[in-house]
Amino acid sequence: MKHFKTIAIFQYPAEYAVLQLLFDQAGIRYIFQNETMISVFPFYSNAIGGIRLQVHLDDIPKAQEIIKNLEYPSNLKIV
Repeated sequence: MKHFKTIAIFQYPAEYAVLQLLFDQAGIRYIFQNETMISVFPFYSNAIGGIRLQVHLDDIPKAQEIIKNLEYPSNLKIV
């Protein structure tokens, strides 16, 4: 785990479902710490510090780019 760094923290698993799919497609090495604990006891999220997204050091720039692109909506609209 020493080659991984926390780059984001989430409260609930639903918040990162799309992000997880995009990371898998891009081949980014990542792990979510506390994911199982919060899935079982969702109200413990704040007490244990949330779900930590940890990304391999070599993949951090690519992961941050994907996260940044999710923050800005695309020009596509659902009509």
